[in-house]
Amino acid sequence: MSAPWINKGSFAFSLPVCNRLICFCLTFALVGSGFNAFAAEPAAETKASERPMNVLVLYADDWRHDTLGVAGNPIVQTPTLDKLASQGMRFTENCVTTAICGVSRACLFTGQWMASHGCNGFSAFKTPWEQTYPGVLRDNGYYVGHVGKWHNGKFPAEQFDFGRSYYGRHWFEMPDGSKVHVTQRNENDALEFLDSRPKDQPFCLTVAFFATHAEDRSPLQFLPQPESMSLYQDVEIPVPDNANDESFHRLPDFVANEANEGRNRYHWRFDTPEKYQIMMKNYYRLATEVDSTCGRILRELRSQGVLDNTLVIFTTDNGYYHAEHGLADKWYPHQESIRVPLIIRDPRMNKDLHGTTNEDFTLSVDLAPTILSAVGMQTPSSMQGRDLADLYAGDREKSKPWREEFYYEHPTIRDKNFIPRSEALVRKEWKYFYWPEFDREQLFHIATDPHEEKDLANDSAHAAKLQEMRARFKELKDEAATEAKSS
Repeated sequence: MSAPWINKGSFAFSLPVCNRLICFCLTFALVGSGFNAFAAEPAAETKASERPMNVLVLYADDWRHDTLGVAGNPIVQTPTLDKLASQGMRFTENCVTTAICGVSRACLFTGQWMASHGCNGFSAFKTPWEQTYPGVLRDNGYYVGHVGKWHNGKFPAEQFDFGRSYYGRHWFEMPDGSKVHVTQRNENDALEFLDSRPKDQPFCLTVAFFATHAEDRSPLQFLPQPESMSLYQDVEIPVPDNANDESFHRLPDFVANEANEGRNRYHWRFDTPEKYQIMMKNYYRLATEVDSTCGRILRELRSQGVLDNTLVIFTTDNGYYHAEHGLADKWYPHQESIRVPLIIRDPRMNKDLHGTTNEDFTLSVDLAPTILSAVGMQTPSSMQGRDLADLYAGDREKSKPWREEFYYEHPTIRDKNFIPRSEALVRKEWKYFYWPEFDREQLFHIATDPHEEKDLANDSAHAAKLQEMRARFKELKDEAATEAKSS
C-alpha cells in the first residue's frame, strides 16, 4: 500500500547532528508569559485536508490518571496538557493492560496484550516489526522518529529514520562534557527531529519521556532540574487515606511482607512524613518539566503550520502508587497502578467535543489501531485493540458496542516473592483479582469500595458474583492470548 505523496528517496537514517541550542525555561515562566502553543497557525500553502495527517505521541513514564491539573489534582501544574485536553478529548477511564514499563511499551507499539506480543518484562516483543504502528507508517512513506526511553531489548535504530534511545538516569554527560537533564534531552531531540525532517513527507514522532520515573539507584529517587526547585515549595502534598500499615496488611500476605519490591520502594520514598513531602514534590516537579517540554514541541508544530494537521496523543505507560496500600511503584491491578491519562487532539474531532471527557474503558492496546486508522492505513489483523475514533469521530449508534470490561495481566518479575504475577477482570463496578502462583482470588466492589480495601471473595453473599466473574475472566484471558484478530 503506497500513497502518491511518498518520497522514496528520503528514507536515509538521520544521524545525530547537534545544530541548535535549546534554552530551558520553567513552566511558571511559560504560564506567566502568555505562551500559547494552540494559537492559530500561520497560513499554509497546502490545505490540511489535502495533506496526510502527521502523528505525535507524547508518552510519559509512571504517571497515573490524576497527575494532571485538569483531572482535578490540586497540586501539580500541567498547563500545557490541561490546554491540550481543552482542544481535544480526555479519557477518564483509560487503563493499561500491563502496568510495567517494558511490557506496556510493547502493548503500545503492537496493539496487543502481553500474552500475544510475548514481551514478559523488558525484552524485545515477538510481533514482527511490520505489524507495529511505526513499522506500518514507515513502510507507507512516513518519516518516523523515536526519542527517549525504549526498554524493549536492544533499540532497533535501523527501523527509524531518526532514532535515539536513552533512559535510566535523570542527568546525562554529553560528548562535549556538559550535563543535560533527560527531559531537556527529550526536548532537544524532538525539536531537532521537527527541524530536520523532510518537509515533503508526513511524519510520526514518539517522544518517550523517562520522567517521572525514579532514578532507582539514587537515594534521592526524583532529580528535577535546579530551576524547578522553587515549584511546590510552600505547599503540603496530601497523604492518601490508605497510605498506612493497616491497608498494607489487608493485602495478601505474599504481597504484605517486607521482601516484596513494592514495599521495599515504599521505604525508599514514603515511609516518613518528611520523606513523603520531598519525594512527591520532586515527582511533581518532574511532571511539570514534561508538561513544559510538551508545550515547546507543540509550539514548534504550530510555528511550522502543521499542528492542526497532526494527531496528538498524550498518555503514559502505567500508573503509580503514591503510598496507597503502603506500596510504591506499580505492577498490581489496583486502580492507582492501572489507570493512566489519555488525551487525544484529533483534527477530525468535532469542535463541540473539545474539552469533553469520555468514561468508556479505553486501553493502551487501542492506540496503535487508532493511529493507523486516523492516517488511512490498514490495521494489521494482529492488533487486538480498537479504533478510539469510534468514540469521538464516528457514529456511536452504528458502531458495535464498546467494551465494558477487560482482562489485565502482569508477569512475575525475578521471582514470586519479589513481584508476583497478577491478573484481573476489570469492570466499572467490580474487579476480580487472580494471583496464579498462589491460587488466590480477590473480589472488590469498586462502586462502594473505590480504594479496594475490602476483599469480598470469601463473603458468601457475593459467591454468585465471584463465580460469574471467574468464568468471564477465563474467557477474556484466552482471548488475549490469540495471535491475531480480524480488524
